Amino acid sequence: MLETIFLYEIVGTAILTLLGCGVVANVLLNKTNGNGSDGIVIFFGWGLAVFCAVYVAYDTGAHINPAVTLGLLVGPATEYAPGIPINAVTTAAYFAAELIGAWLGATVCYLAYKKHYDATEDASSILATFSTGPAIPSYGWNLVTEIIGTFVLVFVIIMFGHTPSGLGPLAVALLVVSIGASLGGPTGYAINPARDLGPRIAHALLPIKHKGTNNWSYAWVPILGPLIGSVLAGLAAYVY
Repeated sequence: MLETIFLYEIVGTAILTLLGCGVVANVLLNKTNGNGSDGIVIFFGWGLAVFCAVYVAYDTGAHINPAVTLGLLVGPATEYAPGIPINAVTTAAYFAAELIGAWLGATVCYLAYKKHYDATEDASSILATFSTGPAIPSYGWNLVTEIIGTFVLVFVIIMFGHTPSGLGPLAVALLVVSIGASLGGPTGYAINPARDLGPRIAHALLPIKHKGTNNWSYAWVPILGPLIGSVLAGLAAYVY
């Protein structure tokens, strides 16, 4: 069972960040065919990344996000996926697999765009292809934004339990597009601690030409905000 969690969640989350970070790289890095594309490309690119990742990791519930795992842990669910009980061991396995997968996907994305990273001298654009950052740095309000966005994500995902399972991947993809377009402006909508932390670690470790700071002073916001939002969503599921 643990092997299944590791396999599906690592691969699923890796595909999520490979395609998600990839669409940002295509828009922001120099000399790509997509350089300068409209922000709507990023919204739909991330949404489609979720769509693909959910299909790949469907056997383990396709959490691909520690916030989803935590929301299910706190909420009324009794299993993470059919045959996978909710307990400390499975929870730790999900968290670890999601972080490893997020780091792996961002690393592979760097390899795919290696020459374009070399051609890009703007350190902030390079970092933005890996991790999120605030449009207006105000960490308290940035935290509120991440709490709200993640609450919407996790609460609606929990509510999907009342819909036909075949709608899952498309519904989650459209949900992420909606959150990005509606709530992504202030912080870049991490709504997933692994999605931000894993690629941020990759940025720190990779020998990227022209890279600058990892902005660790902000990194706690896209970790803590989604975790708080997911706990609130799990609790709300008891009374809805």
